[in-house]
Amino acid sequence: MNQFSKFLSAAFLAMTLLTAVGCASTSKQEGTGEYVDDTVITSKVKAAILGESTLKSAEINVETYKGIVQLSGFVSSQASASKAVELARAVKGVSSVKNDMRIK
Repeated sequence: MNQFSKFLSAAFLAMTLLTAVGCASTSKQEGTGEYVDDTVITSKVKAAILGESTLKSAEINVETYKGIVQLSGFVSSQASASKAVELARAVKGVSSVKNDMRIK
């Protein structure tokens, strides 16, 4: 019985370690916590852009990966693109902003 208890403890420890390693991030893949953080950042950036009446938020796409925000889509002027980048940079958790927006 004692040997079975040790085996069960070792199996539980192995499963715990595998679960923790499975949630860790790599250079090409986000961990679970980072994915949740990026989703929150994306939502906050979208809300900031939506709150700006001079921007057509439906035409601006926002994606976030490891704190780096990428803005793409179409805007009416360079001033609108600059305003969107400024709003994105002001969001807590944003490390940098890539501007891939096009002027139409």
